[in-house]
Amino acid sequence: MKKQVLSCTVNDEAVEVLVRPYTTLLDALPEDMGLTGPKEGCGTGDCGACTVHLDGQPVARCLMLAMQARGRTVRTIEGLAKTGQLHPLQDAFVRHGVPQCGFCIPGVLMAAAAVLAENPKATEQEIRYGIAGNLCRCTGYTKMLAAIVEAAGASSAAGASARREG
Repeated sequence: MKKQVLSCTVNDEAVEVLVRPYTTLLDALPEDMGLTGPKEGCGTGDCGACTVHLDGQPVARCLMLAMQARGRTVRTIEGLAKTGQLHPLQDAFVRHGVPQCGFCIPGVLMAAAAVLAENPKATEQEIRYGIAGNLCRCTGYTKMLAAIVEAAGASSAAGASARREG
C-alpha cells in the first residue's frame, strides 16, 4: 500500500512522516520518529506499557493506527520532562527507587501524569484507578503508588503556593 503523510504534533514539535495506512502508532513512533521510550508489552492494549497521551488523554498506542493521530497532539515519555527538568512524577519515581526492569515505567508515568493533569489533588484511590490498566511484574506497586501520591501532594502544594503568590 502507498504511504500517506502523517502530520501531527509530537512532544510540542510539528512532525510530518510517511507511514503506511496500516502502521500502528506503536510502530510509527520508534521507526519513523525515533521515539523509543514507550515499550510494546502485549500488543493488545492489556498491559499499558505503550501508553502515550493523545490530545491529553492516555491511550494504548498498540491499538491505534498512526493515521488516527493526524492533526492531533501526541505526548510520549520523552516529552514529559520540560526544559531539562524532570517532571515531578519522574523525580518522585527516582527518589522512591521505583524503576526495576523499567519496562512498564514509561506507560505508568504517562497514565499517572494524565490522572494528575485531570485532578492535581487525586486521592490514593483515584490514583489506583487511574493506573489500573498498567501491569508491572517487578514491583508490587507499593513504591510506585507512594511516588505518585507524593507527586500529587507536591503538585497540590505548588499550585497552592502559586495561588497565594498571585
